[in-house]
Amino acid sequence: MKENLEELEQFAIDVILNRRKGFRAGALRLFLSGMSVLYRKVVGLRLWLYRSRILRERNLGCLVISIGNLTVGGTGKTPVVEKFARALTAGGRRVAILSRGYKSAKPPFRERMRQRFEGNNILQSPPRVVTDGKEVLLDSKTAGDEPYMLATNLDDVAIVVDKDRVKAGMHAIREFKADTLLLDDGLQYLRLRHRLDIVLVDRYQPFGNERLLPRGTLREPPKNLRRASYIFITKCDGSSNAELIGRIRKYNRTAEIIECAHAPQYLENAASGERLPLSELEGKYIGTISGIAVPESFEGGLEKLGAKIELTRRYTDHHRYTEREIQRFVDRCVHRDVDMIVTTEKDWVRFPKLDDPDVPVYFLRVEIAILSNEETWESCVNRICAPRPIVSARRFF
Repeated sequence: MKENLEELEQFAIDVILNRRKGFRAGALRLFLSGMSVLYRKVVGLRLWLYRSRILRERNLGCLVISIGNLTVGGTGKTPVVEKFARALTAGGRRVAILSRGYKSAKPPFRERMRQRFEGNNILQSPPRVVTDGKEVLLDSKTAGDEPYMLATNLDDVAIVVDKDRVKAGMHAIREFKADTLLLDDGLQYLRLRHRLDIVLVDRYQPFGNERLLPRGTLREPPKNLRRASYIFITKCDGSSNAELIGRIRKYNRTAEIIECAHAPQYLENAASGERLPLSELEGKYIGTISGIAVPESFEGGLEKLGAKIELTRRYTDHHRYTEREIQRFVDRCVHRDVDMIVTTEKDWVRFPKLDDPDVPVYFLRVEIAILSNEETWESCVNRICAPRPIVSARRFF
C-alpha cells in the first residue's frame, strides 16, 4: 500500500514538472491547471479575510519569527532554522521552534489518552514535545524528520510539534518560558501573528515552475513575496545573483536580501558516528540514496567535492526507509564495488538502525554559510535579540 501511494505521488510530481508525456499525463495536467485557478482565488480570499480582520490572528505576547517560502520544498529551510536558533540562543533569547511535523506518525492511542488525562483536558491532546532543550524525547517517526534533526543538533532550544501552532506556541511559553518562537515553514500560517517573515528563495528554482498548486509548486503568487521582512537566497555558489535580485525587487523593494550557501562540513558514519573530512570523497566511487525534494542539488554537491557517483537511488520527499530497502541498496553497492554510500542528514534520521553494513554509510553534514551582507545578518540577529516594542498591526497584501 505504501509503495503504491509513493508511486502515485511520484507520478503526480513527474506530471507537474512535465517529465511525463502521453494522454494520461496531459489530461491530468489540464485538470490540475483548472484546480490552480480555483486555488489562486482561495489563497487571495484567505489573505483578504485576514487583512480585513474578518479572520483574526492570535497574539501570544512574545516575539514570533516565521521562516518559510513561497514554493513547496527544496529551498533548504531546516539549516536556516538551525542557524537562527543558534544565533538567537547565543544572543540571550529563550527560543522554541514550532513545527507542524510533516509526515510524522501519531503516538499510540493509549499514549495519546494518557497525555490527555494527565493534562486535565480530555477534549484536546497536548502538542508533542520533541525536545525540552535538554534531551530528545521522541524518535524521528513520531517527531517528524526535520524536527528530530533539529533536536539532535541544538541545545537549549525547545521543539514543539502540532498542526495547531497557536496551541504549540502557548505550550512553549507556559512550559519552557520561551520568549521567541521560530515558526518553521510558517509564511502561510496566518493564525499566529508574525513579527518578522524570513522568506527563502532557491537560487536555481526561485519560483518553482512558475505555476500555483496543484499544477505547479508555488503556494502563493510571487507578488506575495512583498510580505517578507528578510529574503535569503539559498544555494548560492558565489556567482552573481543580479538578475534574480532584480526580479525580487519587482515584488519587494524594501526587504533586506542575504545570499547564503549550504556549505558541506564533514561526513559522519551512520553506524559508528566517526567523522571524516570532505577530502575523503576525492576520487571515491560512491552510491547515493535520498528522499528529498531536490536530489540533484545533493548529488551535484558531492560531485563538486570530487566523488564519482556509481549508483543512485531516489525516493519521494520524507520517505521512511525500511531495512529491506537499505539492504537491497547496500547489496547493489557491494556488487558494484563502491567505496561508500552517502546520504543526507535529513535522510539519515529516517533510516532503520544500522549495525555493520557491508559498505560504510555516511551522511553529509551541511550548515548555512553567509556569502554576502554579513552585516545585514548580524543586524537581523541584533534586531531580534534587542527588539523594539511589538506593534499590534500587521500588513497583508
